[in-house]
Amino acid sequence: MSAAPSSAVASLLTAAAVRERAHEVLEAGLAGGLEHWRIDLRRLEAAADFTVQVVRDRYPDLAVPFHARWRHFVLDGRDLWGERAARAPWRDPAAQARAAFDLAITSVLLDAGAGGAWRYADAATGLTAARSEGLAIASLRLFEAGLLSADAADPLRADASALEALEAATLARAFQAGEANPLVGLEGRAALLRRLGARAAQRPDLFGLADIPRPGGLFDLLAARAEDRRLPAPRILEALLEALGPIWPDRLSLGGVPLGDCWRHPAVRRGDATDGLMPLHKLSQWLAYSLIEPLQAAGIEVTEIDGLTGLAEYRNGGLFLDRGVIVLANPEDAAIPQAVDGTLVVGWRALTVALLDRIAPLVRARLGVPAAAFPLACVLEGGAWAAGRLAARQARADGGPPLTVISDGTVF
Repeated sequence: MSAAPSSAVASLLTAAAVRERAHEVLEAGLAGGLEHWRIDLRRLEAAADFTVQVVRDRYPDLAVPFHARWRHFVLDGRDLWGERAARAPWRDPAAQARAAFDLAITSVLLDAGAGGAWRYADAATGLTAARSEGLAIASLRLFEAGLLSADAADPLRADASALEALEAATLARAFQAGEANPLVGLEGRAALLRRLGARAAQRPDLFGLADIPRPGGLFDLLAARAEDRRLPAPRILEALLEALGPIWPDRLSLGGVPLGDCWRHPAVRRGDATDGLMPLHKLSQWLAYSLIEPLQAAGIEVTEIDGLTGLAEYRNGGLFLDRGVIVLANPEDAAIPQAVDGTLVVGWRALTVALLDRIAPLVRARLGVPAAAFPLACVLEGGAWAAGRLAARQARADGGPPLTVISDGTVF
C-alpha cells in the first residue's frame, strides 16, 4: 500500500474511529445499502427487554462491574486471581499493577474462541470450565506456574524473553489440549505471545520503563501519560494500539503502520487513504477495559470510560442476530463458513458496535440508571455479552455462535 499521511493512519487507531465508522455502516444498512444484511430496528426494543432481564437475573442489586477479563477469573464464586494476589509479597502498588497487566494482557491475547469441544479441568478447584471462562482459568494457571517468567524466584510475571521462547507444545500441555480435547488456533495463540515477547524486547521505551521488558511495563507507560493521576480510557486503547500493533499477523497496514483489527468494507467512504477501512480493535478494546481496574487499584483515576466502544465479537453480535435485529439477506450464508476479512463478517461486527450504542440507553432507561453510573462497560457485562450467550443457548443446542467464522485465533 502506498504511503499515507501520519494523521490518516493515527485516525484509525482510536476508539472514536471505530464508533464513527460503525455507525456509517449501520446507516448504510438502514438505507438498504448492505449486500449481506437487513436491519429491523423494531426488534431492538425486545432485545433490550431480553438484555434487561439478563442483567436483573445476574445482578439483582444492579451493582454491575465492568466487562473485563477479571470476571472470568471468578469460578464458582471464588476470585482465583484475587486470592493469589492477596498472598503475594508485593513491593508496592506499582509492582502489583505490573503483574496484573502481565496477566490481563497475556490472558486476553489467549482468549480467541476455543471451539465447542474444548474443556479445562482445574485441579485446584475440581471444577471444569469451557470457552472464555476455561481459557481464562487455564491462562491464570499458566501464569501462576511461572511459565511466562524469566525468573524462577518471581513467577507472577510475563517477561519478554520467556514469551519469545514459548512453544505451542507448552501451551497445549498447560491448556490440556490434544486430540481428545481440541483447542482451536493453538499454534496461532502461541505465535501471538511470541510476537508479544519480541515486540516488548524491541521497545523497552514502551515496555521497560521501570523493569526489564515485559507486557506489564505498559503500566509505567500509562502512569507516565496520566495527568494529575487521571487518565482517559481512550488513551489506554491508543497506547495499546501503539505498543501491540505489530504483533497481529497478516493484517492491513497504512504508510508502513500495521492497523491491527481493521478491515475493508465498502460502506465506509472517505476521500483519503483510509477509504473503505473499518477499524474494530476488539481484543485491544477488551484489554483496555481490563486494565482499568489495575490502574484504579494503583491510584490512577480512569475517566471517559464511554469513550471506548462496544466489542465487535460473536456474543454481542449474536444477540442482535439471534433476536432478529439484524437478518442475513441470504439465510443460506448461516451454514457457510465465513472469512474473518469478508464483507459479511466485517459488516456484522461493525453493526454490532453501532447497535450496542443504540441498545445501551434503552437498557439504562428500563433499569432506571444514569449513564454516568452505568457506562457501556456495565451494559456489556450485565448485559449484552451475557444476553448473547443466553440467546445462543436458546437458539442452538451447543450454544455456539450463529455464524461460523474462519479465524486464526487472534480475532474472536
